Amino acid sequence: MKTFELIREIDISGVSGTGIVAEGIIFSDGRIAMRWLTETATTVIFDCIEDVQTIHGHNGSTVIRYVN
Repeated sequence: MKTFELIREIDISGVSGTGIVAEGIIFSDGRIAMRWLTETATTVIFDCIEDVQTIHGHNGSTVIRYVN
């Protein structure tokens, strides 16, 4: 397993804020569980890390930083 943080430099939506906005884990089969660190925290599942980047990357204003 591998962990990561979603770091937002610009909050385009005005909802999540900036800095570390979510934490995630990549399972051995490539699937993702990600927990938002916002006031209304949610946990979401993705099929792959590329989907996370496509949906939440906002043209480079949000990056994925691997923790381990």
